[in-house]
Amino acid sequence: MKLAFQIAKRFLASARRQTLVIILGIAVGVSVQVFIGSLITGLQKSLVDTTIGSSSQITVISDDADNVFIDDYEAILTTISTTSEQFKFITPVVNFGGIVEKETVKKEVFLRGYELTNADQIYKFSEKLVAGRLPIADYEIILGIDFQTEYAKKDVTLTIGDLIPIEVYNSFYKDFTIVGFFDFGVSTINKTWGVSNLTTLQDIIGKANSVSAIEMQLDEVFEAETLALTLNDKLPTALTTQNWMTQNADLLSGLQGQSISSYMIQVFVIISVVLGISSVLAISVMQKSKQIGILKAMGITDKDSSLVFLFQGFILGIFGAIAGVLLGLGLAYAFTTFALNADGTPVVPLFIDPGFIALSAAIALAASVLSSLFPAIKSSKLTVIEVIRNG
Repeated sequence: MKLAFQIAKRFLASARRQTLVIILGIAVGVSVQVFIGSLITGLQKSLVDTTIGSSSQITVISDDADNVFIDDYEAILTTISTTSEQFKFITPVVNFGGIVEKETVKKEVFLRGYELTNADQIYKFSEKLVAGRLPIADYEIILGIDFQTEYAKKDVTLTIGDLIPIEVYNSFYKDFTIVGFFDFGVSTINKTWGVSNLTTLQDIIGKANSVSAIEMQLDEVFEAETLALTLNDKLPTALTTQNWMTQNADLLSGLQGQSISSYMIQVFVIISVVLGISSVLAISVMQKSKQIGILKAMGITDKDSSLVFLFQGFILGIFGAIAGVLLGLGLAYAFTTFALNADGTPVVPLFIDPGFIALSAAIALAASVLSSLFPAIKSSKLTVIEVIRNG
């Protein structure tokens, strides 16, 4: 085996240009895999983070037309947390509409009351604040910046510290203190949401042990549908679940289409690499037939003769994979450096998955060895008499 390896190295060294061309071909194939795979994965993560990264991925709601609230919600929280370790963050919420009134201007608001310690892990309220702080005491509220802008258009100023009356549940007024403004980057949320703490809104509805919904995020977002079905079986019949996968079918279809197209590109690249290496090494067998014949006349076995070309494929695969990974990472980095949005952020964020890169390199190495099988078999069948007869 050691002899076969030494011969393989000599054969490759004796045809340096050919060797470099093969390595370059493998490197290009691997770089396309790494670049396309990283690009698609980064794009998918960006889309997922943008659409559901700061929102509930599974929501438990009441399915009872006569009672829109979830009673005894603490017991439901216990059921959820013991169902699966996938539930990373869980928070109850009370929702209902209201009308903000200041001077002569009235505007509808969608009030949301959270346990803000847990809810902040999902919605990142503290990161999205552009002024002020989160509500701490009862009857404090934060509003979206577009909410503030809508009032400004009518020459009415909303500022931190303002005490504003809000027409709330059952058409009575409660005074809230504005303690901050947030920007979710989503106009609908910025124009309509008003966020307070859970106990405030529970006080308004007069139900200290009830909530409108229970929201949660997962460790693996694509397990949402399966976990929602599992949770449905354990919840009381009056409750049901909603999940982002069923509510965003078009997005999910687009993500799946991206993945399939990425896999198809990578498969065809690997096929082209295999065919290229196999054809070059097959020609190499013909070029080296005299040397192989002499080696066999000197006593080298058919097995060692085959190993020569298998080792060539292995060596080419190793160097091609290393060069391809480096080239692919360089292309990915260059893309995220030069393809920028107006605010200077990458159009597609760079995502490096060590597991995927290692898999791409391993596939390239396996393809190189596989492509050397035919030349190896052909070499083993080459006889000294045949070499002499063909000159």
